[in-house]
Amino acid sequence: MDFELTDEQGMLRDTIRELLARNYDPESRLKTLDTELGWSREVWAQLAELGVLGLSFAEEDGGVGAGPVETMVVMEEFGRRLAPEPLLDAVLLPGGVIARAGTAAQRRRVLPEVAAGDKLLAFAHDEPGSRWPAVELTTTAVADGDGYRITGLKNPVPHGDCADLLVVSAALPDGAAGLFLVTPDAVTHTSYRTFDGLRGAQLEFDGAPAELLGEPGDASGAIVDGITAAQASLCAESVGAMAEALRLTTEYLKTRKQFGVTLSKFQALTQRAATMYVSLELARSMSMYATASLADGDPDPVVASRARLQVSRSGRHISQEAIQMHGGIGITAEYPVSHYAARLTAIERTFGAAFEHLRVLTDRVGEYGLVEL
Repeated sequence: MDFELTDEQGMLRDTIRELLARNYDPESRLKTLDTELGWSREVWAQLAELGVLGLSFAEEDGGVGAGPVETMVVMEEFGRRLAPEPLLDAVLLPGGVIARAGTAAQRRRVLPEVAAGDKLLAFAHDEPGSRWPAVELTTTAVADGDGYRITGLKNPVPHGDCADLLVVSAALPDGAAGLFLVTPDAVTHTSYRTFDGLRGAQLEFDGAPAELLGEPGDASGAIVDGITAAQASLCAESVGAMAEALRLTTEYLKTRKQFGVTLSKFQALTQRAATMYVSLELARSMSMYATASLADGDPDPVVASRARLQVSRSGRHISQEAIQMHGGIGITAEYPVSHYAARLTAIERTFGAAFEHLRVLTDRVGEYGLVEL
């Protein structure tokens, strides 16, 4: 993986940055969050027209065939603007799972519509009480003629309130993990707003008819690989959010006056801002590390946990310092810093908090040899 963007990747970054900046300033974003949907279908259509929704899909599946680096570039810009469109939740994660596990017929039936912006997906995998990295599923699937029926509870399901098709994980009769396609009209929804202002849902399945995704067999590998790729996307989004939170903080220090001078004249505050920059660069390096692993064709969950641990720590540090150095205005709904802190906090709790990723890594310490100098 080259650490410098190519001309094409730079153009992609600039195009997405301009699109999101044109549609979202802090005020317009708050108005969009307060709508029933919580995001803009107009912006979604523009993303589809630019090919962003099909960025990670193969060309034969109606996509662009781009790699993980392009996804990283786009997700950083989403984090920079806190764009509420469900790119990860409705496209990258569930679409990636279908691309990995689905048959050719299923991929070509579903993914072109997703890339065109005509179909929204959701990945229903997490269950109440499960902790990362949970592998046991209480939701079950039983054969019913040529199909299956699913029973169980999934929560949280990010953007499960607006999905046109659900990708659901469930335990098969032999104990293996299976993946299924389920239409939302066969499911009981309970929608809610999440901590960061986005949308989620609790889904109850009571013998819901389902179509097996892919061939019969254990689909746990596709689930792990899909979530591992999503972890890298979350890292990239976090880096974008942290970069903007740091920019807002340094600008504030340059303009806010205390005792007749700007706050940037106080050495202690400039040192704290410099430490925030160090945290940002540590997070950026680990985000690149996770993306490089995917680019090499190795979706390693251990690499993802390494990256998420540092990115989570950096996100907590930067969001807390940004609010502290802004003072009271930093926690108001009208000022953007509080929303960056909220989003970074929500990301830190998605697919495992920092301490859970730390547990994953400490459990594997015995697998490494001792290096003697």
